[in-house]
Amino acid sequence: MKIEWWILLFVYVVATGILFLIPKNKIRLAVAVFLFKQVITFLIGLIVVELGLLEYPVRLFASINRTSFTYEYYAFPVTCAIFNVWYPNHRSTLIQVGYYVGFSSVLTIGEVIIEKYTDLIEYIHWEWYISWGTIYLSFFLSRLFCMWFFDQSRA
Repeated sequence: MKIEWWILLFVYVVATGILFLIPKNKIRLAVAVFLFKQVITFLIGLIVVELGLLEYPVRLFASINRTSFTYEYYAFPVTCAIFNVWYPNHRSTLIQVGYYVGFSSVLTIGEVIIEKYTDLIEYIHWEWYISWGTIYLSFFLSRLFCMWFFDQSRA
């Protein structure tokens, strides 16, 4: 089995394990954010791939969808759910911005490493800083959604 398939399997195992870090009282928040993030990644992911900015040479459901099902529909929404469940509401603005920067940076660094050493993603007309910005923006949009959909004191 190629390394790409082992990485995909690893991502599913880790993302599923992360779900167990969600406290019982925040499951509703996590599910809402997970589904909201899937809507965003579905639309943006398809646009990016159809415009020829990115390519996913090795992916699940290759005959159905040209985006990465693993990342767009599972791993990224799970990460966003954790991001919002553990968001530091009552901390300083600096801590909150650092939270955004930290999550965005970790995901971007992982993506750049995967892009460089595997066939899971290929940048065509794309750069790491575009990924970082879009990831940051999508976390921000999901946070706005949480504050709108739920009472801010509970989100």
